[in-house]
Amino acid sequence: MILEQVAASDFLVVAPVVIGIACGALLLMFRHHVRWQAAFSVFGLAAMTAADAALFARVAAEGPLVMTMGSWLPPFGISFTADLLGAGFALVASFVAMLCTVYSVREIGATGRRYGFYPFLMLMMAGVNGAFLTGDIFNLYVWFEVFLIASFGLMILGSEREQIDGATKYAILNLLGTALFLIATAYLYGVVGTLNMADIARKVDLLPATAPVMTISALFLFAFGMKSAAFPVYFWLPASYHTPRIVTGALFGGLLTKIGVYSLLRTMVMLFPEQRLELSGVISWVAVATMILGALGALAQSDIRRMMGFLVISGVGLMLAGLALGDATGLSGAILYAVHSMLAMSALYLLCGTMNEYGGSFSLNSLAGLYRASPLLTAIALVLFLAAAGLPPGSGLWPKVVLAKAAIDLGNGWLVGAILVSGLLTTIALGRVFALAFWRNSAEPGEPVDEAERTPVVPAFGSLIMLTIPILLLGLFPEPFIRMADAAAAGLLDPSAYLRAVFPAAGGGG
Repeated sequence: MILEQVAASDFLVVAPVVIGIACGALLLMFRHHVRWQAAFSVFGLAAMTAADAALFARVAAEGPLVMTMGSWLPPFGISFTADLLGAGFALVASFVAMLCTVYSVREIGATGRRYGFYPFLMLMMAGVNGAFLTGDIFNLYVWFEVFLIASFGLMILGSEREQIDGATKYAILNLLGTALFLIATAYLYGVVGTLNMADIARKVDLLPATAPVMTISALFLFAFGMKSAAFPVYFWLPASYHTPRIVTGALFGGLLTKIGVYSLLRTMVMLFPEQRLELSGVISWVAVATMILGALGALAQSDIRRMMGFLVISGVGLMLAGLALGDATGLSGAILYAVHSMLAMSALYLLCGTMNEYGGSFSLNSLAGLYRASPLLTAIALVLFLAAAGLPPGSGLWPKVVLAKAAIDLGNGWLVGAILVSGLLTTIALGRVFALAFWRNSAEPGEPVDEAERTPVVPAFGSLIMLTIPILLLGLFPEPFIRMADAAAAGLLDPSAYLRAVFPAAGGGG
């Protein structure tokens, strides 16, 4: 226990959560002052991103950082524990949320601001950061609840019939997943006698052979699989993510399913490695079904928002493939793909909103001639479509290469085939969007639209360009990203540094 004053930099592990809660509370207090809420939210998320960047830099240089609340030492106190995986995901999530908030300046009007869009957004991001940075399994459940409650508010904002319908499906299925998560956590505590993740990792191997560890790990797999929108419990996502405002869809599609994937990586690899190995066959089939059915669902859609929801599902399948492979290369590919998906899927949803600005519709039956309307939008769309399809120079290429290499090394050629087939189907689906919405000429010119009314102002293109830059950087200069993903995967497979950070006196031993 450290009794003297600690350095300010030690508070970085909780700073993103504190910033989110404080900004959300201030915005709620001054909710009637709608004119400056967007600017304040952008400032708050910029501060959150800066805190996450500083935390990531420190963890990369010095190893995992731990802070335990109150005067109770681990495993009794609630610990925040940041390693490369959690800090990296938190950084990307905050960066994406900041740019989505810039986009929202145009989309969220006075009514949406008055009814709490920005307080909900800040509280959701506090929950997202808390989930990535907590070192306590029950605290992970708590942060799930925080961002889910805030996300319910974001989803129904506007109170349209379609939104209420989507929010009902979203709420019921997510609450079911949360209930399973809580049951699994209670079962785990009853067997292991601790909720601290580092302590669980130390004690699971010491349990008697009769302990129901496989049952507990299967419950976590099912609960987090539902949160991630994996087969067969993915149907809630395409039924709900197309209903809210575009910026809300961008936040949900880019960030929320990745928390489920992160939780799977944390629990199945670090806490239950032997059980993950036994379940690897099941996870492989779930991964293949998720990526193929997601791509087929995208191919069948004419509404581009619904198409993006199915592409989110297909990407979850690729991340699960890395979890199923379970070696350093496979996990590195899953982590790298999660980073790519946060950036690319959020950008694709914002692209859909901008296409609607120009074309007046989300339907491929109506969209046409966008190349003539905006060559810049066309260029951005081409980069994003290539990235989502896993083609150069986009960010989706290298995660698939890493995953394919891992599958080949482990003799899982059929998994490589599934990755290639899902990529082909995604390419066809997005190629269809590009051909119809951008290259096709309008059959009926219709009434001319005033340029001042239809053209998005700087925030829309600014957000898209700023998201496209790291997508291109990951595609063109992948080495530093791959090194970080390798290091994060190594930390999951060998959590000794994580354990030493939480229990320094024990040296990470059992």
